[in-house]
Amino acid sequence: MVGAGPAGSSTAHWCAAAGLDVLLLEKGEFPRDKICGDGLTPRAVAELVRMGVPTREEDGWIRNRGLRVHGGGRSYELDWPDLTTYPGYGMARARMTLDHTLAQHAQASGAKLLERTKVTGALRADDGRVVGVTAQPLDASGRAEGPVKEFRAPVVVAADGVSSRFALGIGRERRDDRPMGTAVRAYYRTPRHDDPFMESHLELWDGEPGKSALLPGYGWIFPLGDGTVNVGLGSVSSTPARQSAAGIDYRRLMETWLDKSAPEGWDLVHEPERGPIRGAALPMGYNRGPLYAAGVLLAGDSAGMVSPFNGEGIAYGLQAGRVAAEAISQARHRATDEAREATLATYAERMRADLGGYYTLGRWFVRLIEHPEIMRVCVRYGLPRKVVMQFTLKLLSDCYEPHGGDWVDRVIAGLTRVVPSS
Repeated sequence: MVGAGPAGSSTAHWCAAAGLDVLLLEKGEFPRDKICGDGLTPRAVAELVRMGVPTREEDGWIRNRGLRVHGGGRSYELDWPDLTTYPGYGMARARMTLDHTLAQHAQASGAKLLERTKVTGALRADDGRVVGVTAQPLDASGRAEGPVKEFRAPVVVAADGVSSRFALGIGRERRDDRPMGTAVRAYYRTPRHDDPFMESHLELWDGEPGKSALLPGYGWIFPLGDGTVNVGLGSVSSTPARQSAAGIDYRRLMETWLDKSAPEGWDLVHEPERGPIRGAALPMGYNRGPLYAAGVLLAGDSAGMVSPFNGEGIAYGLQAGRVAAEAISQARHRATDEAREATLATYAERMRADLGGYYTLGRWFVRLIEHPEIMRVCVRYGLPRKVVMQFTLKLLSDCYEPHGGDWVDRVIAGLTRVVPSS
């Protein structure tokens, strides 16, 4: 496994639990930071439950009951839906400790973890199939230390994040017809650090509210229960080219948002010891592929598994690890090369069957909200209607019953099945 984020650690856990020999290679050293909103939807919580990850409050986890939505001068508190598929609560955990916890869980399952190990390239057989990686040990400052090593494996999982140098090195380019988001965040002290709702601000103005451009995105406040909240904002474009053309200074945008539209009642105080405002790209809607070919599976941000609806990526990285591990473990018990390849290919088929239609809807959604006039209509006429907001919560958070459920679940599930999943 290349990369020990949620996707890499999930794959390592499930493969090790199936009795496979697993090596997890991580460029950094835990605990290490990752730019993220730190919020976990019920879909992500369900994956943690499947993995058997302990999520006790005394271990630094905090539950939330839903989403508090602000926009157009109105607010709603929307509980997470009560479903059989997912639990009725979300969670939050800073990535500094979340990723470390997941990597330790993979180790406890039997995976071997090598930190401060930079993967430098792929090992290939004569037929072009990837049969391992080359890697360089790093010292504490991130400089190369010691000779390059070779690690051979029948299957390599690339889970090395948005830039995915490993995937790029084997010719898997990023698609330019898929949405790209950008998010920035920082940590703040507040007396409401244990608020039971995650908070979302739907109007993101590029300057004075009502007097500047309304951007496609939202601001957030996610309580962490440790005296702090994760405060940030994200914006999205339908293509990387449109994002570049927008030329937005996201750090300035966040400073302006907090200055001009400061969320009331939070008494936010910046935590300088936890770093300044930092940003990261969000690769969306399967923007890199194929998900499997020639001995390499892509998982998590490496494959662009971030939702175009809300910027959520953790849930899909965890899910990808579970599905990848099942394909890998089944393939190891096939008698011929052809059967093994066909079994490994089921990973891509299953991921696209489950998420392809939903991501297509997300791409269409992004194209709509790129138009400020449509954003204004959505906020003005959608927010006052609670039934519309409850539909929106299920759609944007991907928390609905895929089979059965109420009329909202059936509508969303039906839409994901009738649209293209490519």
